Amino acid sequence: MQSDDKRAAFAEKMTGILNGGALNLALGIGYRSGLLDAMDGLDGPCTAEQIAAAANLDLRYVTEWLGVMACGGIVEVHKAPSDAEDERFRLPQEHGDLLCRRAGENNLGVYTQEIPLLTDLVLDRVIDGFSSGRGIAYRHYPAFQQFMGELADAKHDSVLVQRFLPSVDGGMLVADLDEGIDVCDLGCGSGKAVLLMAAAFPRSRFTGIDLDEDAVAGAAGIASDLGLDNAGFRRLDAAAIETDPGMEDRFDYITAFDAIHDQTRPLAALRGARHMLRPGGRFSMIDIAAESGIAENREHPMGAFLYTVSLMHCMPVGLADNGRGLGMMWGRKKAVELLEQAGFTDVSVEAIPDDTFNDHYLCR
Repeated sequence: MQSDDKRAAFAEKMTGILNGGALNLALGIGYRSGLLDAMDGLDGPCTAEQIAAAANLDLRYVTEWLGVMACGGIVEVHKAPSDAEDERFRLPQEHGDLLCRRAGENNLGVYTQEIPLLTDLVLDRVIDGFSSGRGIAYRHYPAFQQFMGELADAKHDSVLVQRFLPSVDGGMLVADLDEGIDVCDLGCGSGKAVLLMAAAFPRSRFTGIDLDEDAVAGAAGIASDLGLDNAGFRRLDAAAIETDPGMEDRFDYITAFDAIHDQTRPLAALRGARHMLRPGGRFSMIDIAAESGIAENREHPMGAFLYTVSLMHCMPVGLADNGRGLGMMWGRKKAVELLEQAGFTDVSVEAIPDDTFNDHYLCR
């Protein structure tokens, strides 16, 4: 390809990037404001006035937003032949199947909020990090942590007990849970996974561990309100557990849902999991499905998006306090290496039912 042709091709690519970035922002606004859901609930093409009324929002703002959606191919525009001013808009059902809250596990619309939210929170700090090499502490991400916690909780609600746990070890884990074992969720956050498992398996005993004192206290309060006597929560640093003799051989099953790649000392955290695991026990580490090299991730369908989220959040928080800064896209090779360094001699990388985002590292 000649130089002029390459330049023209890249100009076209850049135009697509600029339009795509703008669309992501506008889609995030439409999702958060309820506009997408409002349009999804309307019958047939509607005027901007009807859409604004259905969403209970200002007409002028809605009209400008519809311009973005129409030019981006998100909504259809219909014009009455007899009246050039009569523009009507429709969100195709097939688009709503992926953009609206009713989409459930197929919901891609919710992810349009991530990049704008991270930009608002830490853009200047990330740019500073390119010069200083400094990480960014968790405390600078309160709104993002809440957002991601809500996403994780919604996923646990629909997947954890129904599909994930039955898939572990060919169903043998569920049999053990029914009989009664000791379970730990490492990096439990709001405690949703612990609470769901405790309710589903009353003969087993569950402990959630997290460094966030407010999260641990809130989870404990919910467990008390629900009468879940088999659920408890502790504020502990995952990276310090391996030095605590009182935590040795405490659990038959340990989980870590997207918790390890954010750790400043991920190897120490994995050693802590190994320290807590009883002989013959299982450790499920759930993390992003990716390779460990950039070249191998070029064909990942959401590679650029995931690397950007990692650049804005996962890597900087992992670099805080002179941490390792693994990042979200650390990948299978590096993950297996760290698990083996932590003392797990039997590591298998498995797919998760109906989850293309994550891998399941089942360790013993």
